[in-house]
Amino acid sequence: MTPRHFLSDQSRLETEDAAAAIIVVGNSGYLLQLRDDIPGIFYPGHWCCFGGAIRPGEMARDAMSRELAEELEFTVAHCHDFIRLDFDLASVNGKRIYRTYYEVHVTTDETSQFVLHEGADAKVLPAADIFDGRPLAPYDAFALWLHVARARIR
Repeated sequence: MTPRHFLSDQSRLETEDAAAAIIVVGNSGYLLQLRDDIPGIFYPGHWCCFGGAIRPGEMARDAMSRELAEELEFTVAHCHDFIRLDFDLASVNGKRIYRTYYEVHVTTDETSQFVLHEGADAKVLPAADIFDGRPLAPYDAFALWLHVARARIR
């Protein structure tokens, strides 16, 4: 189901480098955020990884940590590089941007302490349920799929 403003809204969308966390919750699954269904943001009403734009002069890992602190009141103790996706938008707006993903492991107890400050909802989903037809931000869907299927990729 496509949120009502996904294609009709004419708000200006800024493309920026970004960092995101693939949050693995024990053996339960992945913590995802449901984006607000509001105009003027990328993929309103879609499920996605937590994260956001990298500020000028900021390192990607620091941006991811800052975003998790802002969005969930969570301080990242450990994370691992997972993947970086590069986007050549030269024909769209003349820019090249990237989105870096980090693997962050947390316990179920830790997630019970999270305070959601951004998005309409947050939910721990088993890997099989992530791809059950719910609207997913495409770049995060690809990164999550790669994470789930990583043992099969040669």
